[in-house]
Amino acid sequence: MSGQAEVGQSMDPLIVRALRKAHGGRLILDGIDFTVGPGERVALIGESGSGKSTLLNLIAGLDQPDSGEILIAGEAMPSGDADAGADLRRRQLGFVFQAFHLLPHLNLERNVAVPLLLNDVALPEALARARDLLGRLGLGDRTRDLPGQLSGGEQQRIALARALATRPSLLLADEPTGNLDPSTAARALELIMTECTEAGAALLLVTHSEVAARAADRCLRLSNGRLVEA
Repeated sequence: MSGQAEVGQSMDPLIVRALRKAHGGRLILDGIDFTVGPGERVALIGESGSGKSTLLNLIAGLDQPDSGEILIAGEAMPSGDADAGADLRRRQLGFVFQAFHLLPHLNLERNVAVPLLLNDVALPEALARARDLLGRLGLGDRTRDLPGQLSGGEQQRIALARALATRPSLLLADEPTGNLDPSTAARALELIMTECTEAGAALLLVTHSEVAARAADRCLRLSNGRLVEA
């Protein structure tokens, strides 16, 4: 994969071309091609074991494809260069996962500020951005609390705030409402959609939820290693 986008190349938040990945002799992804446009909200569905999380990990640069190309905001996800991949993730991607991965020893304000600090944003500016996001998500009076003091729905909001802190081009969400009760999940889904729209971030949402899939602009189904419009 090339390291830099060509002059004039599309600046879509995500372009995936001819992506292939096999594991243990089984072909999991077989020539995946799709694009997520600016501000677009795309749901990715499929049976358990169909390769949804594998595809998300490849897009995030957490795993390497056997062949193919992934472009994030016009930049190629580098192959075999962990530092360059981490730099691209920090600048262009946000993550919300089913397990929220909050840092238990840091208060909410500092949990949200972590990705900004990793991008060399000054501490006062990072904390101000964190407080702003927490306020918008209804947790402005909880900035000094620790994650263990929150409900599942509140932790989900912290994870979303952290994912949006760097104003990413693309938000990746892997079953972000899977651990929540139905009413909390519905509120969390609405929050994700609203915040992505307001932040101008595109969204790729892996989900088993038909409700979540219907809330997206379009839905892709992964089956037998191929993507089809659902």
